[in-house]
Amino acid sequence: MTVITLTILLFALGTGTTLTFVSSHWLLAWMGLEISTLAILPLMAQQHHPRAVEAATKYFLIQATAAAVLLFASTTNAWISGHWDIQQTSHPLPLTLVTLALALKIGLAPLHSWQPEVLQGLGLNTGVILATWQKLAPFAILTQIQTPNSPLLIALGLASIFIGGWGGLNQTQLRKVLGYSSIAHLGWMVLVLQYSRSLALLALLLYIIVTYATFTLFILKNVTSVKALFALGAKNPILTTLLPFLLLSLASLPPLTGFLAKLLILKELTKQGLAPTAALAILGTLLSAFFYVRLSVATALTLAPNTMTGTAPWRLMSSRLTMPISISTVLAVALLPLTPALLALLTF
Repeated sequence: MTVITLTILLFALGTGTTLTFVSSHWLLAWMGLEISTLAILPLMAQQHHPRAVEAATKYFLIQATAAAVLLFASTTNAWISGHWDIQQTSHPLPLTLVTLALALKIGLAPLHSWQPEVLQGLGLNTGVILATWQKLAPFAILTQIQTPNSPLLIALGLASIFIGGWGGLNQTQLRKVLGYSSIAHLGWMVLVLQYSRSLALLALLLYIIVTYATFTLFILKNVTSVKALFALGAKNPILTTLLPFLLLSLASLPPLTGFLAKLLILKELTKQGLAPTAALAILGTLLSAFFYVRLSVATALTLAPNTMTGTAPWRLMSSRLTMPISISTVLAVALLPLTPALLALLTF
């Protein structure tokens, strides 16, 4: 793919997401979602590999289905209420259809099965876009629709937390693990969305930071499986030291950045009188924490099954840009002390 083509596709990707951000009309928001979907499809199929083409085809069919349901729901809402304003969607039928369509777009359980399979068929560079940037536009619409005391969002959130944790337990491919990780983290965001939108957006921001840092480390050394983590210590001891911190931050263990969002969400759920829901969410997170700890052990405490021969790879200079890795890793590990400042911004 040429530089000009790549620039045009990335520009279209950003334009579609931005159009959804600034839209209050259903048709404009739908148009932005479709622009971003069509822009990422060539990026997904650029490898000309059967798995990449299969992943792009699956993604297109799923997104087209969700877009059709979303357009039908918005048209139904306009027929019932007489307006196309996103924030004025209050009838239960279009509201339920919109929620399910957006859940299918971002991969919430039980509409999640496409996400790990699609991520597995993509390269790491395209996978990080799918796991982070492509969540922004549907989530922006979710924050605009009025869903007071919606049991559907709570059910989707709890199902995503449990299925995201359960599905990642026996995975050996890191892209599938990160796919199930995305499902579980989105469950936490949806769980608190109707009670505190700013807190849900903060959780999304922290998820994007930690996931981007993890993907960039995998991209730097082209690590795609758990087996490859065994030999990472002999190739690059510095990355071997950093990666467990990122994985444990995804597991939301203190005192790392990932713990911040879960702590604030549990506090908000308890304040809303949903202590049983918070307890179930914690139990579901234990499943995710198990496979994160398993990956951390495979990275830092397990030796390669064979003897590494040849020159020491870590003495060779890397030709890739390492500044994004440095910044994202610091943010993914050390943001917890800034909790009072973030709380002040949330209440501003």
